[in-house]
Amino acid sequence: MERTLAIIKPDAVAAGHAGAILAEIEKAGFSIRALRMIRLSRPEAEAFYAVHKDKPFFAGLVAFMTEGPVIVMALEREDAIRKWRDVMGATNPDQAAGGTIRRRFGASIERNATHGSDAPETAAFEVSYFFAGHELT
Repeated sequence: MERTLAIIKPDAVAAGHAGAILAEIEKAGFSIRALRMIRLSRPEAEAFYAVHKDKPFFAGLVAFMTEGPVIVMALEREDAIRKWRDVMGATNPDQAAGGTIRRRFGASIERNATHGSDAPETAAFEVSYFFAGHELT
């Protein structure tokens, strides 16, 4: 079994898509090991996305991720990282396959409804950023 972090971003939460996204997660065979709705502070978002701090989109990403509540989740299943990325679809919703979350609910490359870890090391960091070991059932 593998774990990955998933985030339902502020755009999808505000638009009322969280329930449909959670249903897709369960339909894809994931176990939700931890879940919480939070509102990221600027320092929390900056630390979480620190890997992108030198990129031109960093300030906009931090502003977006702090504009409203998000839902953070630790998901588990075989090949969870790859499978969650398949379910989400391409970062740019216009390039995402039909039926994927980003194609259905994303508005743009910046407002694309969901986040997912991209590698086992990233997933370990990201899951532990939001959840202590005892919170993972």
